Amino acid sequence: MTSPLTTPADPSSTVRWTPRLWGTLLVLCAAMFLDALDVSMVGVALPSIGSDLGLSTSTLQWIVSGYILGYGGLLLLGGRTADLLGRRQVFLIALGVFALASLLGGLVDSGPLLIASRFIKGLSAAFTAPAGLSIITTTFPEGPLRNRALSIYTTCAATGFSMGLVLSGLLTEASWRLTMLLPAPIALIALVAGLKLLPRSAREKNHNGYDIPGAVLGTASMLLLVFTVVQAPEVGWTSARTLLSFLAVAVLLTVFVLVERRSPGPLIRLGVLRSGIQIRAQLGAMFFFGSYIGFQFLVTLYMQSLLG
Repeated sequence: MTSPLTTPADPSSTVRWTPRLWGTLLVLCAAMFLDALDVSMVGVALPSIGSDLGLSTSTLQWIVSGYILGYGGLLLLGGRTADLLGRRQVFLIALGVFALASLLGGLVDSGPLLIASRFIKGLSAAFTAPAGLSIITTTFPEGPLRNRALSIYTTCAATGFSMGLVLSGLLTEASWRLTMLLPAPIALIALVAGLKLLPRSAREKNHNGYDIPGAVLGTASMLLLVFTVVQAPEVGWTSARTLLSFLAVAVLLTVFVLVERRSPGPLIRLGVLRSGIQIRAQLGAMFFFGSYIGFQFLVTLYMQSLLG
């Protein structure tokens, strides 16, 4: 008589949604909600900011672009830092910096300081976003449990984009500073909850050393790329400055690829670039969000400044 075949148990079937798991996910979702909220919420307040601080349209653009510069330029470094120094530690420190920058952004009285606070918030989001996503994938086992957690996580990001427009319109009626201050208490509450709920994560054992050249080259190339794209409409897409900047980006990225190919502990595994699906998805996301942010900036100024 033969024994019946048995199949290994699904790891996710032994894990259930506990209050602590819900709390962990809620903290991570709050951070992602704030990251998305901060992109869209400032748009409606731009005309009021410009009027109050006496800023030109080109300077107002940097209030939006400063956040994008910090976020896009340091996202790659943020993900690797979370792996090497500990996801929980990096997430909580970055969330604390985000809360502080939000508070400062609502109190400043000059354009440059406001732009600086926006850059710091973008920088912080570049660390909380990959660290939070990594915490989800390591806390929730693969299968239905993780899929549900990721679905809730991405839904919170989309909700943040949508709610930003609504909240900004309501808050700006009282003061544009409230749009800058609102994320501070939410981030602070999430920080306190995260100290109690987020699972402790060990640092990644890295026997190959830190890829410092790759980190410097990757961060420099991304910062320069974002800065060039932001500045190009003002100085001209075909100007010598823009073309030389794009050339410098190409050189930095080429050297970055060469360094990563020889590094025993690369910042990014270049094999991901062989996936056509990944490349198309990233390009699609880039064009979508780039178009959305540009559309929001122009339509907001047009409707409030010209249509009243």
